[in-house]
Amino acid sequence: MAYRLGDLAKRVGAELRGDADCEVVRVDQLQSATAGAISFLANRQYLKYLSDTLASAVIIPPELADRSPVNALISNNPYLCYAQVAAILHPSREFGPGIHHTAVVAEDAELAEGVWIGPCAVIEAGSRIGSGVFIGPGCVVGSGSSIGRESRLVANVTLCSRVRLGERVLIHPGAVIGSDGFGLANDNGKWIKVPQLGGVSIGNDVEIGANTTIDCGTISDTVIADGAKLDNQIQIAHNVEIGENTAIAGCVGIAGSTKVGKNCTLGGGVGLSGHLEIGDNVHFSGQSLVTRSFTEPGFYSGNLPAVTNSEWRKTVARIRRMNDMMQRLKALEKQIEKLNNGQKPV
Repeated sequence: MAYRLGDLAKRVGAELRGDADCEVVRVDQLQSATAGAISFLANRQYLKYLSDTLASAVIIPPELADRSPVNALISNNPYLCYAQVAAILHPSREFGPGIHHTAVVAEDAELAEGVWIGPCAVIEAGSRIGSGVFIGPGCVVGSGSSIGRESRLVANVTLCSRVRLGERVLIHPGAVIGSDGFGLANDNGKWIKVPQLGGVSIGNDVEIGANTTIDCGTISDTVIADGAKLDNQIQIAHNVEIGENTAIAGCVGIAGSTKVGKNCTLGGGVGLSGHLEIGDNVHFSGQSLVTRSFTEPGFYSGNLPAVTNSEWRKTVARIRRMNDMMQRLKALEKQIEKLNNGQKPV
């Protein structure tokens, strides 16, 4: 569907510079856009593509607006503005209510109005499904689980028993929510499984990426609070608590009983040990290894960035000699101390 730039500007609160009657139908990158597309510039790294863009319009920050060769939507937060425009031009596909004939729905499952259940989905006993929920092909909703209104399970999502989803939750393919936590007791060298009796509680407006796994609690629930955003292939262990509006990038692993506060960000590949306390507004850069609690807001990093192989080999060699170097340094300090005291060094 085509939208006038003037109408888009009003809807997203942007300033329009150019032809209000110009129509756009899609979003695209600066370097590949053609007529009918609207692009955006939020990172100066892509400024080199601006002068030659063939887009009909560009979303751009105020300080760069004069450099736009085409119509411009001027915004102090161009990336947010782009997200809003993209949602308008590319809305989610609408679906009508219904249950596919291959789906299996327990007799006592409660389904509200407007629910769509796709092919080969399974809804187990005691489940409650809110209004307007979309349950895609191959999904499983375990016994005693509940899904809040307007939530969407895209495809092949597994909710094990005792999983509670809030409203407007989006879960991508392959995610598994509520599988057993890694609880084991040692009996003279033999591992004995500890029953995992809790569930998973997920708040409103949460997004969970593809193939992410969230374990159920040992006794109480594992908790993902309102507005949290989880990327693909994340492991959340039992009894973990994730605070409101915290964003976690792909391949993060969080060990059991760790609590992460509100408005935090965890970069890709971050690893958190168990039983830690992470405060509000704490941010870890990618690949950080977190083995202690951080309660003060701030940005933290804990790993070495890649260097050439020859540099790395030299660094490792120095690390291996570190203890010997420390002993030599202590000996030199003692000699200097004797000189400062007027003594003859040995």
